[in-house]
Amino acid sequence: MKAFVVDACGKEGLRAAEVPEPVPGRRDVLVRARAASINPLDALTRDGEFKRLIKRRRPFVLGHDVAGVVTAVGADVDGFRVGDAVHARPRDLRIGTFAEYVAIDQDDVAPKPSSLTFEQAAAVPLVALAAWQILVERAHVLPGQKVLVHAGAGGLGSTVIQLAKHLGAVVATTTSGATAELAESLGADLVIDYTRQDFSQVLSGYDLVVDSLGGQNLEKSLTVLKPGGLAIGVAGPPDAHFAEQLGAPSALRVAMSLLSRKVRRQAKALGVRYEFFFMRADGARLRELGRLYDAGTLRPVVDRVFPFDQTLEAMAHVGQGRTKGGKVVVTMDSPADA
Repeated sequence: MKAFVVDACGKEGLRAAEVPEPVPGRRDVLVRARAASINPLDALTRDGEFKRLIKRRRPFVLGHDVAGVVTAVGADVDGFRVGDAVHARPRDLRIGTFAEYVAIDQDDVAPKPSSLTFEQAAAVPLVALAAWQILVERAHVLPGQKVLVHAGAGGLGSTVIQLAKHLGAVVATTTSGATAELAESLGADLVIDYTRQDFSQVLSGYDLVVDSLGGQNLEKSLTVLKPGGLAIGVAGPPDAHFAEQLGAPSALRVAMSLLSRKVRRQAKALGVRYEFFFMRADGARLRELGRLYDAGTLRPVVDRVFPFDQTLEAMAHVGQGRTKGGKVVVTMDSPADA
């Protein structure tokens, strides 16, 4: 089958290749991919950012999101049948959605929301699960609390805005003037054009900041939190909890802690908290989130769709910051009745 594999770290390390079709294990479903979406995590994985924590043997197939049709099931699979339309974010050591077929543990798979196309459904799993795990499991957001979401027109930001509003939060976001209307349409109560305003000069008293930019933006985000508030960083720096989540040895946990020491010290001096976030696969929760998409509470935002043969161009489109809002998707040719 055709796939896009990583055989070296860096932008030139991703290439098209012919690889064997995966054989599903006893708990796996084999999915004929109809679409996959591009995430910033794909570039980080390609570039080897997590190679000390997530051990992958190169060459490996890249890709963290998929929507498609089940073509085979393992002997112990009891929740899916051949012909089911599904979507998934496979677990970290089982990624590989930039391919015609991918075998996925049944616990990571959910039915495709019936209201979404395959292209839309492929844009959902990683960002929807991340939004839920940030807002509900980490931050425990309650009605009336104030949430700041950076890059609100992006794949993650656009989803966090919608879910935070569903939870009853008051939501502010930063974005460019070109995508301000999109952020407003998603439910943001306050949209700040970062090209014209410094958010740290106009916001204060926030319960949560979701930061996907890192660096100085993260440091300034700490200043808009109320005492005891929480800043969650998606772009880093990582912390010891991240290493613990991945089961890393104690030495790496210490190293991760050192990487985030500066920002944690800044947070402590301001009476607030900082945590790094790295999402995990969860098919059961994805199934529940799918109901929110079918109810119209959440909607995927797709920037552009590329043919599967142009996966490298799709990666470059994202990496060069050329998206106008939402996710970039690649679509595979499939039989009409698949």
